[in-house]
Amino acid sequence: MTRALLNPDTKIFLQALTPGTLTECVSEVSLGEARKIVGAIHRLDTLPETIAMVRRASLEAVRAVCKAPRLAVRSVQASSFDPFVKYALETWDGLIIETVRIPLERPGRFSACVSSQAGCGLACTFCATGQMGLARNLEAWEIVEQVREVRRGLDRDRRQRVHGVVFQGMGEPLANVENVVRAVRVLCEPAAQAIDGRTITVCTAGIPDAIRRLALEVPKVRLGVSIGSARAVVRRALMPIDRAHPLDSVLEAAAEHALRTGLAPMWAITLLAEVNDTLEDAQALADRARGFFHATGLRPQIRIIQYNPVDAPDRAPFRRSDESRETAFCALLRREGFPAHKRYSGGADVHAACGQLAGMLRK
Repeated sequence: MTRALLNPDTKIFLQALTPGTLTECVSEVSLGEARKIVGAIHRLDTLPETIAMVRRASLEAVRAVCKAPRLAVRSVQASSFDPFVKYALETWDGLIIETVRIPLERPGRFSACVSSQAGCGLACTFCATGQMGLARNLEAWEIVEQVREVRRGLDRDRRQRVHGVVFQGMGEPLANVENVVRAVRVLCEPAAQAIDGRTITVCTAGIPDAIRRLALEVPKVRLGVSIGSARAVVRRALMPIDRAHPLDSVLEAAAEHALRTGLAPMWAITLLAEVNDTLEDAQALADRARGFFHATGLRPQIRIIQYNPVDAPDRAPFRRSDESRETAFCALLRREGFPAHKRYSGGADVHAACGQLAGMLRK
């Protein structure tokens, strides 16, 4: 087990364990008992005094070395525009991270958009989190706990549930790939959160080796890639990570991921007025998509995202692409055989929309 950052009172965090890893951490516990203990933690939020078919000695051994803390809820903000809800959660060392509850088309189903880092070190110019700098990686239990907090706010009598998870909150998930993989395994574990891996998407600005690791270790999980621009000079200006990992190398790794998993990736592009929304940009993106299709036999799912400034529009570094340019951009992609879908990004009035999460700036 990795130790929690700098916390002298750290034990082993139960909500970050699968039954198998619990037996590795506490040798007195059998695998059958571990399934029941993990199930109790995720159903009841606590470790009860007794659990049927679990020996008292096993429970005492777990209590001696394990705990299941919660993140402090500092605010819950519901959008007045739509059913999006943003949670501001405080870590044990005083950092604010943000999580968003996203409504899905089927009533009662939601996705949890979770953070993987406190802040972000990538400095993407169109993202508020990227301007914060990085405080630290989140531990696996802190990632899982965000999903658990969203579930606590649901009405189980109305059969509301967390149907999926998207790693697109604060931070670059694949810069924290070890903890993200550990969290995903708990989220998919039937005894824990029991979320279908195919409804989990890990989004990245592009770290090729970590993309390959994702395919090897959690192959049912979908991959999302932030494109920025398919033109190298534009992407590099928008996303400094392109200097270390050019888009060619990112898409090569994404192709390997697709061939290994059989899953088409999601390509996301935030359109910025007169920056990356030209027909030249659209043609470059279509050309990239065609190359990807020839290499894998799979068409990337292209998602268009509107720019969401944090500051007042007149102070924002970019402007949202207008409807006519967005329409022309999508029309060219469609003619080239790669239809793009506009993704609704809700909760802008509470700064819950894509690119707006910046908890520590507003603590």
